Amino acid sequence: MAKFFNTAAVCIPGKHYMVNLDKRMEEIRSLVDGENYFKINRARQYGKTTTLIALEKYLQKDYHVVSMDFQTFGNEEFADENTFALSFASTFMRLLFQTEITITNELKVTADRIQNCIDESKAVYRLKRLFEDLTGICKLSDKPIVLMIDEVDSVSDNQVFLDFLAQLRACYIRRTMQPAFHSVILAGVYDIRNMNQKLRPQEEHKVNSPWNIAADFKVEMSFSKKEIAGMLSDYEEDVHTGMDVEGIAQMLSDYTSGYPFLVSRLCKLMDEEVSAQDAFGTKSAAWTKAGFHEAVRLILSEKNTLFESFTGKLMRYPALDSMLRALLFTGKTIAYDSDNPDMDMATMFGFIRNQNGTVEIANRIFEMRLYNRYLAESQMQKLDIYKASLQDKNQFIVDGHLNMRRILEKFVEHFHELYGDREDRFKEEEGRSYFLLYLRPIINGTGNYYIESRTRSLGRTDVIVDYHGEQFVIEMKIWHGREYNNRGEKQLVRYLDDYQQKKGYMLSFNFNQKKEIGMKEIVIGDKLLVEAVV
Repeated sequence: MAKFFNTAAVCIPGKHYMVNLDKRMEEIRSLVDGENYFKINRARQYGKTTTLIALEKYLQKDYHVVSMDFQTFGNEEFADENTFALSFASTFMRLLFQTEITITNELKVTADRIQNCIDESKAVYRLKRLFEDLTGICKLSDKPIVLMIDEVDSVSDNQVFLDFLAQLRACYIRRTMQPAFHSVILAGVYDIRNMNQKLRPQEEHKVNSPWNIAADFKVEMSFSKKEIAGMLSDYEEDVHTGMDVEGIAQMLSDYTSGYPFLVSRLCKLMDEEVSAQDAFGTKSAAWTKAGFHEAVRLILSEKNTLFESFTGKLMRYPALDSMLRALLFTGKTIAYDSDNPDMDMATMFGFIRNQNGTVEIANRIFEMRLYNRYLAESQMQKLDIYKASLQDKNQFIVDGHLNMRRILEKFVEHFHELYGDREDRFKEEEGRSYFLLYLRPIINGTGNYYIESRTRSLGRTDVIVDYHGEQFVIEMKIWHGREYNNRGEKQLVRYLDDYQQKKGYMLSFNFNQKKEIGMKEIVIGDKLLVEAVV
């Protein structure tokens, strides 16, 4: 069977197109060799399980690796300490004996004793007894034992889990005096220190720091441009599309920031869905800039497990939702504060990142998805500016091309008519969102847009619009005088060079009493700037 891009469950070498994991394995191995206990906390569908499976194989020559998954435990297994200890022991022994461990008489005696406890449904088998037996097994093993547990945050009774962590911590502290696991790796979305986010408010008193012995895990798990290019090269050797491997890898990196699921999903869409469309028709046509933007359009409109999880988190944490909304629409720089629980939560879920001390949406795909979510809300679509866009939208597309100058011209007209007498604060906080709301029906279903994050800290917001392969750069900013505006024009010219564009657009929100609203064009060097003032 031919290899394919996989976005469902674990990626398997030889069956799926994957990035090379060798460097990752070497870095994690160094933590294991150093006898570290550590946690791998990354957002949903970030390759944690694929990494653990690859690591198990990578380590098996020198270690006995027992790889468990708490998702395979039902709610009953976490009903109480005794039930959990018996369930853990049963799973552990079964997986240990699947390794190539040498079964001595002493080990068999220990295993039989544990099995007798498991077989006696009313046996008293607490965590203390469990860890005494695990210590004995570590002593009798012919090779060091590495314990890996995936989906550690899927437990239903967190207090049992926290008690289990406390026992692991105790074993780690005493490992110089008694046998213990050589290394322990816990993987999940929630960091151990954030387990209180999963508890009900009345249970938060249960939280302590039972695993503060964990070493820092700094291994990069997002895909680099080089890794993406390597995966595409493997695909190209099989399919021969003639794609620009470096160019496609760069676009994938730019739009996803290396988020594993998003990279693989866009590749899968180009390979299987875009290539089957009448507008493309072949894989060679799909693996192009136009094909890539079509894949972006498709991923933004689909339901998938990652986006469903994304939406669920925003509904569960209203303060997080409000922070992301403010970040997107106010255009203000937000300083990153690791002690801020909302920022800590958003980082853990993979929604944002710390970019040179400021908060930034983690990737363009998430940003566009968030804009679509917020701008599609019923209260937004009841606004007059949205209704005006619905009435106007057919006049902006000429022979398949988007007339951005006309869009700005009509927006200025409507905005002045509808909101010209509103207070300045309204214009500053709502003006950006209203322009995006006006833009959305015009390009919806055909084009995409995102905010260029590099310009947030410069006191302006640049919207990049992709429409049928054409790009438009629109700078949105607050008017701070002619000199400031002149500097902005020069900055935009330099920015247009980055995008290899000859024409750029400026939308200024001017609060001066004597402002002149309307449109004008200026030429700077070989660039034409279309400026709109409201």
